Amino acid sequence: MIVTAAAAAPQRLAGHNRISTQALTSTACAVAAEVLRVPVREVRASWFDDAGLLALSLATPIAMPSLDRVAADPAAVEMFGGSVEGRVHRAKGVILERVAQLSGSRLSRVDIRVTGARVSERGRTQ
Repeated sequence: MIVTAAAAAPQRLAGHNRISTQALTSTACAVAAEVLRVPVREVRASWFDDAGLLALSLATPIAMPSLDRVAADPAAVEMFGGSVEGRVHRAKGVILERVAQLSGSRLSRVDIRVTGARVSERGRTQ
């Protein structure tokens, strides 16, 4: 069977597609939980209008090594991806990109409020 470019392109049909706020929220929470390595049930997301685009606000704990582990091995901080500030800063871009890709929505920004620490024995996987 030969497939032409016209046949492979998705057909545009009349009508509207709507993604519910709950679906967007669930997607954002799942992405943030994965990026910050915390349980999805601990991530809270809310949405705001930002000049016609969506702004995402997240409240979440962040995974980090125990203080005992850091005292014994200061390199443990780097095994978790660096400082909390640096990790959150990098996570914003990753979360914005993934949520936009998965949902098809245009996001203007991601704001993250760290609500606590989730002590973990595992750093990021190499």
